[in-house]
Amino acid sequence: MSKKVLFIITSVNQFEDGTPTGLWLEEASEPYNILTAANINVDIATINGGEVPLDPNSTQNGELNKYKAFVEQTKSASSIEDIDVSQYDAVYLPGGHGTVFDFAHNQKLASVLADFKADDKIIASVCHGPSAFVGAKDKKGNFLVKGVTLTAFTDEEERAMGFEDKVPFLTQSELENQGAQFVTQDNFTEHVETDNQFITGQNPQSSVAIGETLRDALN
Repeated sequence: MSKKVLFIITSVNQFEDGTPTGLWLEEASEPYNILTAANINVDIATINGGEVPLDPNSTQNGELNKYKAFVEQTKSASSIEDIDVSQYDAVYLPGGHGTVFDFAHNQKLASVLADFKADDKIIASVCHGPSAFVGAKDKKGNFLVKGVTLTAFTDEEERAMGFEDKVPFLTQSELENQGAQFVTQDNFTEHVETDNQFITGQNPQSSVAIGETLRDALN
């Protein structure tokens, strides 16, 4: 029986000031290609369903063609409200700045993650995807990531991009406030952390590594 992974993706296509954002394409496409090549089934859902918004900054160098197989899957996605999460072996949360607006403090998404944690299934995420952990609690009422060693887009990387005042919070700071053991490496370099069922990557440069780590964990 082949394994199944649920990709959950942002539905937000702009910052509050109107600047376009969405999914950072590479962060979903590289893991998608790696998993499907290993005969692992991947389904895609977004917070609200419908077409996946793609951050235009992530499609400037031929990525729409390079990642054609995944891009085809983004034309129409189910809402997380309509997904039976019990049939999946892992959940994967790619980033893009859209996530800081609809992943954090999202009760439905937090409930999905609490189920995965309780069932000891893999929770994988990269870059801004771990904003899904912000405000999320497990079934015992503790912060989902309390005591978990992980990484995500760092405060320093956010400042390097000049986005620290455009986002509602800094992901690293919020996760540290919730008790995560946050590990940073140099800006925009490949970095993946694994802690039991949690697999996290720091930035887009970690997209291939997290795909490979997730594949290996499922196999």
